[in-house]
Amino acid sequence: MKADSITAQPGHAAGSGRSFSAILKSYFYWTYSRGSFHYDVMVTLILLFIFVTPHYWNFGDRPSTQPGPSHPIMVSGDGGRGVIITVDASDVEAAQGASESQAKKALRKAIEPVTGDDVFIVRWMTVTTADGRLAWKVWAHK
Repeated sequence: MKADSITAQPGHAAGSGRSFSAILKSYFYWTYSRGSFHYDVMVTLILLFIFVTPHYWNFGDRPSTQPGPSHPIMVSGDGGRGVIITVDASDVEAAQGASESQAKKALRKAIEPVTGDDVFIVRWMTVTTADGRLAWKVWAHK
């Protein structure tokens, strides 16, 4: 086979005289056909990004160091105004006779695993569950 009879295959830059910037532009617009060398390079770079990045990039997500609630938390709707959350009193770290702000902070901390941290507590009260345990009933909305 003679050297002058070799032609570049579609999707390959070898022998086509394309500049590096033209190749990068074609990578950006994904113009290569499946199975070509440059297509394989792009897929490899994407897979490397997916699997290697988490090891070197600190996303700041860590599992919670606080134990979760020991009893189930019941959440029900409040007629479109928010949610009503019933949480067992043993899962709330509020002392007897605590101030309103301390009680609100303790309730917010107790319901955070269910509602997230962007919840606004409207009101709360203590109730007795069907099995006789003391619980907090919290009205909240986002």
